[in-house]
Amino acid sequence: MVAVKDARITVIEAGLMGHGIAQAFAFAGHDVTIYDAVEASLDSAKARILTNLRDLGDDPSAVERVHPIADLAEAVRDADYVVEAVLEDLSLKQKLFAEIERHVRGHTILASNTSVIPITKIMEGLRDRTRALGTHWWNPPFLVPLVEVIATQWTSQQAVDWTMALHKAAGKMPVHVKKDVPGFVGNRLQHALWREAISLVEHGICDAETVDTVIKASFGRRLAVLGPLENADLVGTDLTLAIHNTVLPDIEHRPGPSPYLEALVADGKLGFKSGEGFRTWSAEQQAALRAKMLQHLKKAR
Repeated sequence: MVAVKDARITVIEAGLMGHGIAQAFAFAGHDVTIYDAVEASLDSAKARILTNLRDLGDDPSAVERVHPIADLAEAVRDADYVVEAVLEDLSLKQKLFAEIERHVRGHTILASNTSVIPITKIMEGLRDRTRALGTHWWNPPFLVPLVEVIATQWTSQQAVDWTMALHKAAGKMPVHVKKDVPGFVGNRLQHALWREAISLVEHGICDAETVDTVIKASFGRRLAVLGPLENADLVGTDLTLAIHNTVLPDIEHRPGPSPYLEALVADGKLGFKSGEGFRTWSAEQQAALRAKMLQHLKKAR
């Protein structure tokens, strides 16, 4: 395999995640090819990356290392590493990788940026599954450091090690997920919290604003420096066990989505998209929250 520093990168999809991943690799010094079947997304990719770079105060010349190409075969032909960030659609991803595999070289690593779909299902139809894995980035990719590197039962250790090294050299914080499960690590933790948050509102224990306030004004303030298992060791595993004996039997444990959430979607209350979800959102409130989040992530960068 090529040296990490010389790796040629191809990103499939130029939308929200794709252009951010391309930006991160280009800023790290890689030549990056970006492909998208939607012409408008591809045509605007470099402009969006340039806007991001200028907003962050990063060297804007990094955008010159990004090369939009409208032909998939041409886009992946010389790549050492290909990562897709298309819609969360299993069939679409399977078809895409089958096409990509026909055009890449023998050593090329193939990665999916899916948030929750098991990598095993996406890659099971490939001829060479030893070079296929998952690399789950978080939004926005150029600000959030974590990348989950997910191995399947077929992935070679060489492919995992090279991919971990590639992302570390690009300034990311890669972690090795050793077993391929839906949601990997981050989204399993995040949505376990969301399930209980929704349940609290559903059962009238508090409203949605209170849920968010409690999290942001209490343990949420510690999470950036104190993970849950560090916290458990800090307070003691004996106290953790005692608390669990009392609270876990009463925590939401239904295997499917909340009926309350299903009703919101059925009623067209889709959050920011419609102006109402768990809470109501004016255009000004939406813009203010987005700006606040981005400012927070920039400071933490």
